[in-house]
Amino acid sequence: MSLQFHRAVEDMEIWSATGDGFSFVITYETPAGTGFHGRAGYVASWRALYRGNGAIKIGGSAFATFAEAEKACNTMLGYLKGPSLE
Repeated sequence: MSLQFHRAVEDMEIWSATGDGFSFVITYETPAGTGFHGRAGYVASWRALYRGNGAIKIGGSAFATFAEAEKACNTMLGYLKGPSLE
């Protein structure tokens, strides 16, 4: 099952999703202007839901499109869940 992202903050470029005990966030960054600053693109990160650890940036960020960031989050969730027993 793929993650279902929703806008987390109404006036900012932040989307979040949860699945299998993990939280994923995608933000849009730009080098200047309002919002998050960084290399232009979509940055994806994850963390365990029930631990006090900080978020970990997903390799490949910043992505050119939201769809690429979303795919990276779903791929990471697959790694975090481990091998399927199906």
